[in-house]
Amino acid sequence: MGTRMQVKSNVWLEIEGQVILSRWRVRLLQAIQETGSISKAAEMMNVPYRRAWEKIHQSETGLGVKLVETQIGGSGGGGARLTPECLALMDKYAALTRGINASLQRRFAEIFASDE
Repeated sequence: MGTRMQVKSNVWLEIEGQVILSRWRVRLLQAIQETGSISKAAEMMNVPYRRAWEKIHQSETGLGVKLVETQIGGSGGGGARLTPECLALMDKYAALTRGINASLQRRFAEIFASDE
């Protein structure tokens, strides 16, 4: 098998088969936090605004809580900010996934070491 083989992982959270939080969705939420805008965040993520909004809406519906608060544009334009519930959820996701890759790499090395 050789040294080219690598182990990768992706962790997401579901409710009744519906994804509510994933690495991609966390990046989208972080982009909203950085830019103060769903459309700018979607642009950063190279996805259409509609897709970004649909993913946020799916997560909010599944969780039953608001993740992003939006403001209609005025003279200064609209905006978006993450709710306290969203920030807490992102912190928990980060805590859950922290160290997973290092642990997985160790297990991979132990299990597949004899194949090298």
